[in-house]
Amino acid sequence: MAFQQMQQESPVLKYPEDFGLHPNVSLENAANMLFRAIQTSQTQPYTWTFIDKPQEGQIYLLFMPNPGQPLNDGIRWQDQENRYTMPVQRGARELEVAEVKFGFIPNSQDTAAWRMRRRYRLHKGGHPQLVLIHYSRVPPIQIVPSLLNNPVRHYPLRQITDPPIYVMGERAGQKAFPHPAGPHQGGMPPVGMNPQAMIAQQNNNMEALERRRERERTRDGSGGVGVAQRPGPPRLDDDESADESELLSTRTLAITRYRRNHELMEEVFRQTAFDSKKPSSSKRIYEGFDRAELEATMAKLQNDVEVLQAKAAERRAQKVAADDVIVTASGHAPMELST
Repeated sequence: MAFQQMQQESPVLKYPEDFGLHPNVSLENAANMLFRAIQTSQTQPYTWTFIDKPQEGQIYLLFMPNPGQPLNDGIRWQDQENRYTMPVQRGARELEVAEVKFGFIPNSQDTAAWRMRRRYRLHKGGHPQLVLIHYSRVPPIQIVPSLLNNPVRHYPLRQITDPPIYVMGERAGQKAFPHPAGPHQGGMPPVGMNPQAMIAQQNNNMEALERRRERERTRDGSGGVGVAQRPGPPRLDDDESADESELLSTRTLAITRYRRNHELMEEVFRQTAFDSKKPSSSKRIYEGFDRAELEATMAKLQNDVEVLQAKAAERRAQKVAADDVIVTASGHAPMELST
């Protein structure tokens, strides 16, 4: 996961808003802030940063895939971190508090260990990976001499160039680049873009990648036949300004292809899938005709048949009578013509 790519290097994912300095934070206030953060974190990308030597009263909102992992903040702590849970908001939610006391910053103006850090997260009734951190003061104690000048991390801290990343919502795991993406460039759509527009943009990016691959295949296939060998200026394509892995995340590609393929299959199988479920028609075959008109036609045809049959019987009788006359006159049966 992209969330875990830099855990060993100590940067953390921090909500970009500055909450200011607060001497005290109550359990109810911490629970309310964490609950509201669930909604705002859907569309706000978190930034990679270091927490280093925070001031008294400082507040941070972090996204921690593993909330139980140690947090290096540049402070040397002389006590163990203790965890406990407290019901808040009339028992509707359960807040976990991780508290550590008696911290100091090595090689600084700290002459006593007076710092305290509390980490809050909604263990029940919220998002357990959202962690609110608050730094405050406790009665000081003496610093252990062997720890006074022993730093807790290597300085200077490295510069972080990784772009912000969405941690929740439909774009979870996707990078948010600082500048708006062009027609062929990668990056995330603006905050607030509806899902249909986001899918359309991803489809455009995918089509741009397919056109790029088609051009590359065309160049590779015709490179050795009928092509001048003189070197020319390199061809610059509009959509080659960013690496393919930066244009779209693997998750976005998979989701977009899944939806597009199912839309195509729906177009193909729509008639078969739905027409077969329609109840068979109970109409009779002649229901579209006028029954009276059919009966009148049948009666007329019947009369015509009877007339024809009468005429045929009359012709047969006439022929029999004529044959009898011939036999009587000649004394023998008439000779039939050979065919």
